[in-house]
Amino acid sequence: MTNAAARRLGILGGTFDPPHAGHVAAALAAQTQVGLDEVILMVANEPWQKVGDRQVTPAQLRWEMTGALVQGISGLRADDREIRRGGPTFTVDTLEEILAEQPDTEIFLIVGADTAERLETWHRVLDVVRLSTIVIVNRDNSTNSAPGFLREARVLNVTMNPVDVSSSAIREAFSRGESIEAATSPSVTSIIRDRSLYVGIQ
Repeated sequence: MTNAAARRLGILGGTFDPPHAGHVAAALAAQTQVGLDEVILMVANEPWQKVGDRQVTPAQLRWEMTGALVQGISGLRADDREIRRGGPTFTVDTLEEILAEQPDTEIFLIVGADTAERLETWHRVLDVVRLSTIVIVNRDNSTNSAPGFLREARVLNVTMNPVDVSSSAIREAFSRGESIEAATSPSVTSIIRDRSLYVGIQ
């Protein structure tokens, strides 16, 4: 039974390498359509499913960029608890930690439709869906059909305005010397430029 008085907290986790306008759009869509008190952009320390795929920017820099992205946006903030915890990042650990600290909080885990399709590969995923409501963010008006085990979970669908941007496209564009101003905030762009991130990547 959902406690009507519970604080409604959204968590949008990710590598945020770098964070961009699409992350903000997804967070705001969930915040507005689900009625969340706050949405946290949770920066992964060591995204275990991406280890070995490519060189990931140091976690502290990714958190700095994410904080810069959401600065001044009401109801959004960046969180570094997974970085402070250290080691490989597992969402279930974060959910358990927050609920132990804030037992009156109701957690809404915000994921893109593509991530929802891969959720079954997550560490202790049955505990993830037990501890949270899954909010699937769709890029159009179609409702995402929850895959497999999620059909028995608490699942909400929201729709965001399409934003044609990705972290990989930003990294590649910057490495080619192209402008990334339209894809992320000026403050994030400044950090990328000042720290010489994504230079010479393939």
